[in-house]
Order: sequence, then C-alpha cells, then structure tokens
Amino acid sequence: MARNYVRTVQDMERYYYGGAAQTGYTYSSGDILKADSPMMSTTAGTYQAVYGRKVWSQLNQEFNAFSILPKKPWERSGWRILTERASFEKGGGLAENATLPDTSRPEFLHVAAKPKTIAHTFDLSEVSMFLSDKDDGMGDVRQVLKEEMGKHHAEHVNKMMLEDVTTPAGNDFESLDRVTADSTKLTVASGSVDSLTDHDMYSITRDGSAAFHSAECDIGGDGRGTSVNRNLSLNQLDGLFQQIWVRGGNPKVILTGYDTLMRTQQLLQSQQRFMDSKRITPTYSGVKGVPGIEAGFIVATYNGVPIIPTKDMGDEGAGSLSRAYYLDTDYLWFQTAIPTQYFESGIETGDPFAINRLGQEGLYRTMGELWCSFFGASGSIRDLQ
Repeated sequence: MARNYVRTVQDMERYYYGGAAQTGYTYSSGDILKADSPMMSTTAGTYQAVYGRKVWSQLNQEFNAFSILPKKPWERSGWRILTERASFEKGGGLAENATLPDTSRPEFLHVAAKPKTIAHTFDLSEVSMFLSDKDDGMGDVRQVLKEEMGKHHAEHVNKMMLEDVTTPAGNDFESLDRVTADSTKLTVASGSVDSLTDHDMYSITRDGSAAFHSAECDIGGDGRGTSVNRNLSLNQLDGLFQQIWVRGGNPKVILTGYDTLMRTQQLLQSQQRFMDSKRITPTYSGVKGVPGIEAGFIVATYNGVPIIPTKDMGDEGAGSLSRAYYLDTDYLWFQTAIPTQYFESGIETGDPFAINRLGQEGLYRTMGELWCSFFGASGSIRDLQ
C-alpha cells in the first residue's frame, strides 16, 4: 500500500505525478483517491451579485427643442397682429390743387390663446419604499423616481413641440412643425391632412386665403398628395434663409435631427467649407444656465446661426432625413403660465388620506403654450433624403 512508502515530500510528488518506476514502488490507482469538488461562483447559495444603488439609464432623454425656446411669463391671453398693408395707390404724388386721395388703412387681427396643462404622475407603495433601503435595494427609490420622471416629463414636452403638422394640438401644446408649416402647400387632398382646419392655430383660421398665417416652407412635390424626397443641398439651406429674410424674419437657430446635421457637415466639407463651433446656453422653464463649458453644449453653425440637433425631429419615413426648422425666436417662444412644478403626497409626507392608500404619489406639471406672433419669420425644409 502507498502508506508503506510515502515518507517524504518527494515520495508524495512521485506518488501523485509519476516516477514510481524509477523508485521501484508499485501502486494501484485506488491507493489515493483525488475527488475534485471545488467551490465555484455558480455553486448554489455561495454567491449573489450585489447590484448597488446606482441606476444607469439606457435612454437618450435630451429635450433640446423645448430648451432652446425663450420662456416668457403669461401676462395676457392674446395679442394683435398686422395682417395687411394699407392699400395706398402707387406713389401718392398730387397734382397742383388736386383733391386728396381716398383714405386707406391696414388690416389688424386679434389672436387669442389659452394656457394648457401637461401633467405626468407616478406612484409607489409603502412596502417598496421600505424595502428599497434594505438589503440590496436601490436606496431612496422616491428620489430615483423623482429624478427620472422629471426627465421623462421634459422629454415628453419636447416630443410635443415636434408633433407632426397633421396632428391638431387639442389639449397638447402647439408644435413647431405646425408653426413652420404653409397650409397652402401642405394640404393633402386624400392624405392625413384632410382639411385646412387641421392647420388652424390659436384663434386663427389658416384656410389659405391669406399669406400672413403661413411660414416659409420648402417641400418636395406639390404638397397635395405628391411628395418627393430630394437630396439635401446648400441651395435649399441658403434658399430658405433668403425667403425668410424677404418676409422680414431673421432666424436665430436651426433645429433639426442628428442625421441632417451630419449630412450638412458632409456637404460643407466636400466644398471645402467648414462649420464653426459655437457654445450656447440652453434654457428650461425660463431659467438660463450659467454660460461656460459646463452650462453650454457644442453646436455647429451655418450662416452664423447655431444648428441644434434633437432626437425627436420628424421626417418623411424610411430613407428620409429629418426636417429642418429655421426659427426666429424674436417672434417664437414658450409662454409660461406656471413653470414646471413638482408635487408629492402620501404616507411619507404625512398625508395618506390625500391618496387614500399607504403609498406615495408624485406629479410634474407645466402650464403654458407655444406662441408665435409672426409666422413668416420662421420656416422649414421637408422631404429630404
């Protein structure tokens, strides 16, 4: 037996790893049994991952469309606009002792708008709040949800700002897509924009009979059921600037999608023209960040106008590029009735009767409306590829 000749460490090594023939020892495989049963990370009951209290978001929650809009307090619910010039005869010169010409006057219009309320809520149970701070819970789950729901609220408002022209606002905020539309070009006879009333905004009937309520709009096709996507060109980018300047506007920012931004950069590079970089400071709910590296974000410019990308920009479907809005924010802003506010009620705030259960509810609320006092000062490029 092995025990008769395993006397030293060397004997043990030879016994395990060979060498018996050199020593003259003989033994069978059953003399020492080496039954492996290691403790592994997969062994039941021995290991469990600790996930920690940090929650890593997998979502892009930027809200650039809403951020770039100036915020003004709601001090009134209407405004007056000049819609037509006085119809004076050309020149106005008088012959000697001639009678005075007929009088004339410009045309005015009252525009009215009401504030709209956008709200988002969340709730959680008393037990979930208790356990979240125990074991491997996420910690202060109320704070986590408060932070994430605040981002969700802002992101939802951002999407609302970019809702397609074919969707009347209803109880939602008006959209930039509707503001930058030309109802005479985008009225589709048999498509989703089936009525001129789909374009009505505020108290304005945008029925195509007047030019003042239409923005400058560069589209492909005739806009009445025939839509043709065009390759983005610098002529289109320059042409819309010219159209808006002629109307009396002066775009302060270009809002588009990341794809159209990249295509614009490629166009400029191919022609040995390079886009400048400019830092701007976004605003939210009327509060501006501090200018500087931490507060701003890098954007490209064209004709000295910042190009701001947003992930929610609309397009014309598969294979198309995002639309581009040229916005003159001297005449376009978010009229704020009540800035975004956060409310909580429930067991943790000492008022479970308010929600009639042992839990907690949170609410984000914003009240206001997108206002445009001069449609012709802004515009859009559509049907791009």
